Amino acid sequence: MIRGLLASTPRAIASSSASASPFIATKSARFSNFAAINARAAAGFNYPIATPRPFSGVVSDDNKISNDEEPSPLRRKTKSERDKILESLPVTFADISRANVAMRQAHTLHKIKRTPCVKSYFLSELLGANIYLKTEFQQFTGSFKERGARNAILTLLRELGEDKLRETGVIAASAGNHALALAYHGKDLGVPVTVVMPTVAPLAKVDKCRKFGARIIIEGAHIGEAKEFAEKLAVSEGLEYVNGYDDPPIIAGAGTIGIEIIEDVPCVDAVVVPVGGAGLIAGLSCAVKTLKPDVSVYGVEPQFAASYIAALEAGKPVPVKVTPTLADGLAVPIVGSHAFEVARHYVDECVTCTEKEVSLAILRLIENEKMVVEGAGATGLAALLPGAQLDRPELKGKNIVIPLCGGNIDTTVLGRVLERGLAADDRMKNFVATVSDRPGGIGRLTTLLGDHGASIKDMYHERAFLHSNIDHVKVKVVVELQGKEHAHKIQQVLTENGYAPVWDDGSHKKMI
Repeated sequence: MIRGLLASTPRAIASSSASASPFIATKSARFSNFAAINARAAAGFNYPIATPRPFSGVVSDDNKISNDEEPSPLRRKTKSERDKILESLPVTFADISRANVAMRQAHTLHKIKRTPCVKSYFLSELLGANIYLKTEFQQFTGSFKERGARNAILTLLRELGEDKLRETGVIAASAGNHALALAYHGKDLGVPVTVVMPTVAPLAKVDKCRKFGARIIIEGAHIGEAKEFAEKLAVSEGLEYVNGYDDPPIIAGAGTIGIEIIEDVPCVDAVVVPVGGAGLIAGLSCAVKTLKPDVSVYGVEPQFAASYIAALEAGKPVPVKVTPTLADGLAVPIVGSHAFEVARHYVDECVTCTEKEVSLAILRLIENEKMVVEGAGATGLAALLPGAQLDRPELKGKNIVIPLCGGNIDTTVLGRVLERGLAADDRMKNFVATVSDRPGGIGRLTTLLGDHGASIKDMYHERAFLHSNIDHVKVKVVVELQGKEHAHKIQQVLTENGYAPVWDDGSHKKMI
């Protein structure tokens, strides 16, 4: 190796004294060079300043830069205008980058978890694509809302001063995840938190907010009335109101998820994001599209609360009628104005999902991934299930990331959702059949079902409203099955044995 170094040494070094080190000679030559330069400068010699060569943006066929041809003025103008528009939005990538620094500090302090993107073998097989799950439900309070809440409080501390904010405090209106996140990080950062919660807020979440030291006010029949009260209270008491999905620091905090997605899955082709007030998809799409513009970003809303799609059609946020939904965390009657302004420049498309698809998505996650996710957090997966709106040929074989943004689902609700999921999966069906009211009539039916692998979950008798033979009884039977093929087999067996079952598939049709 030493011979090689000596052989490659410049002639000036090679011809020097044999006792001198080549490295010392190199150093001496370098400093003598600097001495010559300094001497010329002292003599009044001015070095010419290099003029940068203007780049027209045109590349010739031989891959050499050419200044002969001017670029299209229209093309340059369009790009410039878009850049100006993106830079003037309420939230930019610079804001998200600053929030990301705060999140990294929070990771170090173990206050915000840097959630992984886990590849799902079973869901990838089911959907025909490479599915990665961003497990935001693993945050301490159970949702991604912690990112925005902490960033919002840190921003206010910086802008207003620590003494002033810690004397007055912040206020928000929320029925769940935002309230929990703000209460938790307010306590950690020493900022008083007031949360106005509607009367429909789950008691478990109300109690948790109290344990974090927040002042809880129960006001309003729904989140809209709670928000109105909170805004009035903010003015009267001098509190800082923090909107859970529309404040720029909230959006920027949520956008840090997008940076982590690109870092963890650099080959990502598409991201499918739940949409409620649009804060999450606004920040996430800005980050993802800035770092990797060719990624497709899809939004998913529940069918009963499609406020973002309504805003796209109207060109601005407009109120929509919201119906109770399994994805209750997304039931926002009007999207945020800041969030909408950012999202509409980055999001490729927004679709809806049904209640059946949401319940089935929750069931798939529990059975295949052992992950308990709330309805709002499962909507991204719901839209990709077979038969759903994003079950498309162009997404097959792609690398798709799904943020599972929340896991705060009540135990009682979870039980009902699982039963709906089993029904949607044709593993729980109900039918009505007429059987003999003589001894052994119902027994023969139950024996027939058992012999063919059906497990009876419930059975109801009805005698008064059957207008046929007096010695017959109508029974409604709920059975647990193994899937669609098994359900068809049971239907066929019952029909062949003269029971003529009427199956209830939700539309009261005589079919499974």
